Amino acid sequence: MRKALAIFLILLIPVGASAGIESGDLPPGSTWYLHIDLNEMRASDAGKGIYEWLDAEVIEEINEETGIDLYAELDRLTAFSVNGDGFVLSMEGNFSQDTKDKLLALAATAEDFEQKGTRNRIYYYVQGDNDGEIQIDGADGAAYFSFAIDNRILVTATEEQMQDLLENRGRISGQQGHDGALFVLTAERSFVQAGMDTDEFDHEDNGFDSNILQNTREVALMIADVAGKIAIEAQLITTEAEVADSLASIVRGLIALQIFSDDMEPGMAEVLRSARVDVDDNRLKISVTLTPEAVTAVLDEA
Repeated sequence: MRKALAIFLILLIPVGASAGIESGDLPPGSTWYLHIDLNEMRASDAGKGIYEWLDAEVIEEINEETGIDLYAELDRLTAFSVNGDGFVLSMEGNFSQDTKDKLLALAATAEDFEQKGTRNRIYYYVQGDNDGEIQIDGADGAAYFSFAIDNRILVTATEEQMQDLLENRGRISGQQGHDGALFVLTAERSFVQAGMDTDEFDHEDNGFDSNILQNTREVALMIADVAGKIAIEAQLITTEAEVADSLASIVRGLIALQIFSDDMEPGMAEVLRSARVDVDDNRLKISVTLTPEAVTAVLDEA
């Protein structure tokens, strides 16, 4: 029973407009976000290799375990968390009744499963056994989900979030320029956008990674098709401009050391050779542009 529930939650919460999202699409108080555009990935010559790798290495295994080919019907996914309220997940696609029935069947095997709401605002509550095997941000092993909005599957950590989404017909209300808005990297044909407030990380460890995070306010990542190539960009906003300069020097040094390592795979060595590290005041930017073939080679080496 626990295995079935775990698979159900994996399907609904993967390990995220075709042009992607912007900062104003996120509500005030957001602490992290993830947007994945599978439809753009499938339609792009540059992105097809990534999608095919994802399909073969990740999606196929889930399909075999569950008999549910959710990702074939999924076009795009947006997930985020608002401080203190847990996660919200919105999946867009032309989901078949068969897919919905199978997801409900999996959810019904949970320790606690309940239908809630009325008429065109029906949603469901699912709760695990809280033995530590299932971990969902802010949800303590529980989630609410709904098929009530056409071409959407909505999943939330709290009932209030679900009710708000259904009231707004599945729209995620942001507020452009609101205080504390997370910054979002954008491109005309983005595949993946992600970011977070680094206060979400545990800084208790005194190691190298922890020291970097203690001096970083926000992190953002984007993978996109730019002129037929795969552009990967990460940006860090640091507490001080001097910190950004220091981190840039560290990153450049690490890249130089790794390029000449005997253990470095050829594909990853090419990635490092093409990496650019730039600094603008307290913003550190690391970017790389690769051919689709180079990206596929790196994925195969992973």
